[in-house]
Amino acid sequence: MATTADFKNGLYLSYNGKPCQIVWFQHVKPGKGPAFVKTKLRNLENGRILENTFTAGAKIDTINVERRPYQFLYKDEDGFNFMHEETYEQIHLDTDLVDNADLMKEGQHVEMMFLADEERCLTCELPTYVELEVTYTEPAVKGDTASTNAQKEITLETGAIIMAPLFINIGEKIRVNTTDRSYGERVK
Repeated sequence: MATTADFKNGLYLSYNGKPCQIVWFQHVKPGKGPAFVKTKLRNLENGRILENTFTAGAKIDTINVERRPYQFLYKDEDGFNFMHEETYEQIHLDTDLVDNADLMKEGQHVEMMFLADEERCLTCELPTYVELEVTYTEPAVKGDTASTNAQKEITLETGAIIMAPLFINIGEKIRVNTTDRSYGERVK
């Protein structure tokens, strides 16, 4: 059990029975009335940002959240199968727990966030950048655009479709940012 005096960015707590993380907080002492703490909390189950105000000194329940390294093995009709990189234990996740699953290829290393007390997986996160091969794209025609940052659709080896510059061709390996699904750079 903790109080609002223990708040810090990144603290994990249970709010309305849901696991949350403090993204931002501010202790406010108005000239009149009691002090309070304004917070922005990220719900770890769905990623939503919640705003809440706690009275100063209010008791909160902290929770234990662990990050564990896993490797993606394969996808079947029920979801995704992963293996823990240290214990070789295999787990199965539903498709809704994996963000940007179409950017994940077999053998990909991921990091999962677990609610330690319940051994329940909250999220599965890909690295910030992944390297994938381009399997299809329309050829670019010189002088086709008037702007210097023109882009076209490309299909990657995992089946994902993203936007990339016109000079990208079939067979090239590129680095893709998994947070916003944007083109990063060519990989040699």
